Amino acid sequence: MDTGANEPSTVYLAVYDTLADWEVGHTVAHLNSPRWQRSPGSLAVRTVGPDPDPVTTMGGVRILPDTTRAEVSTEGAALLILPGATLWDTGDRLAGFGKLARRFVEAGVPVAAICGATAGLAREGLLDDRAHTSAAAGYLAATGYAGGGHYREADAVADRGVITAGPTEPVAFAREVFAQLGLYEPEVLDAWYRLFAHSDASAFEVLAAAGHE
Repeated sequence: MDTGANEPSTVYLAVYDTLADWEVGHTVAHLNSPRWQRSPGSLAVRTVGPDPDPVTTMGGVRILPDTTRAEVSTEGAALLILPGATLWDTGDRLAGFGKLARRFVEAGVPVAAICGATAGLAREGLLDDRAHTSAAAGYLAATGYAGGGHYREADAVADRGVITAGPTEPVAFAREVFAQLGLYEPEVLDAWYRLFAHSDASAFEVLAAAGHE
């Protein structure tokens, strides 16, 4: 990813109580690692909480947000990531993050949502006219959204700046994020996915040749 001084460089990761740790692990680790970036240091991941207070993930990890939802600007932003969380299905405590996603999309900044966060996008109408996926078609149908005809049975789907995936597809989710950001050449991205999703040993040769051994 070639990023000049005026190119977006911040990836915002939303964090909140009950966040599903495993769903964004591949994505965040590789975005932050110079070993994997085509242009080391070209991206920075910042966490965004509902307020300045620490949050606790589903796995019991305590995170102190870098910034808050109210303070986030789309200027200089490259992507917003919304992980799944129990709270997406137990009231409207995360509704503000769905509205944040709408703000990003309307500003032309991509949004990536996995698991329960896809329901947040559905409630905001962001999936009404986009191809998308989630845990199951019925799960999103329960939100009352109008996009059921655009649901796809797929590991992850990207359509016009919105990425969606189900809870069992963290590697495919990362693949689509990396593709959106132009992090790897296509053949390297394919090899990365084959290695981490399928333990395909032949993919290692491609990564090694590209300097990602």
